[in-house]
Amino acid sequence: MLTRSTSILGAALFAALLPLKANAALFADDEARRAILDLRVKLETKADKASVLELANQYEVLKQEVARLRGQVELLSNELAKAQHRQKDFYVELDERLRKLEPRSKVIDGKEVSVEPGEQQAYEAAMARFKEGAYQKAGWSFSSFLNRYPDSAYAASAHYWLGNAFFAQRDCHKASKAHTVVVDSYADTPHAPDAMLNIATCHIQLKDKSSAKKTLENLVERYPETEAAKTASERLAAMK
Repeated sequence: MLTRSTSILGAALFAALLPLKANAALFADDEARRAILDLRVKLETKADKASVLELANQYEVLKQEVARLRGQVELLSNELAKAQHRQKDFYVELDERLRKLEPRSKVIDGKEVSVEPGEQQAYEAAMARFKEGAYQKAGWSFSSFLNRYPDSAYAASAHYWLGNAFFAQRDCHKASKAHTVVVDSYADTPHAPDAMLNIATCHIQLKDKSSAKKTLENLVERYPETEAAKTASERLAAMK
């Protein structure tokens, strides 16, 4: 009887505990799922933070690279501006040099002619030496000029002042020769009458009165309206 009662009590107790075990199992599963979800959230949050941090780092790297590239662009822009400025200055200077090398229009002995810059500079340099009283150097300069520019519009003047440079050095032979070139080759220039007067003066210096008189008479005949012809007439009157 006792054994039967015990069996009945055991069965009843097992029946009572069975729902508790089932509930405990359900409770453990929920906790596990919740733990897994929490872990997943934490991992996703951590991954998101890592991604954000990586993106932030990449942004900073790109930002620095952009700043570096902007610096290079600014530097290159400045270099380009300087190069363009230098190129502009070069072309301006080149244009000025070319203009200086271009022939210029000038009026010489009443005629409009074309003169090269170097030609004018060489002639003016010789004249400057003559005006300074450096007659020997002036003679060299005029001779050099005529050798270099034999067909120059300044040729008549160069021969005339070359003769004056020789005359200033008391070299009447060379002076007469230079002035004769003026009279024979450039008879229509304003220097021709004065050149004839100088030739006559050289003849007088050389004690050649006959040649001097003949030259003075030719001067009066060829250039009667000039100051040189007036002076020649006065000298002819004094020679009688």
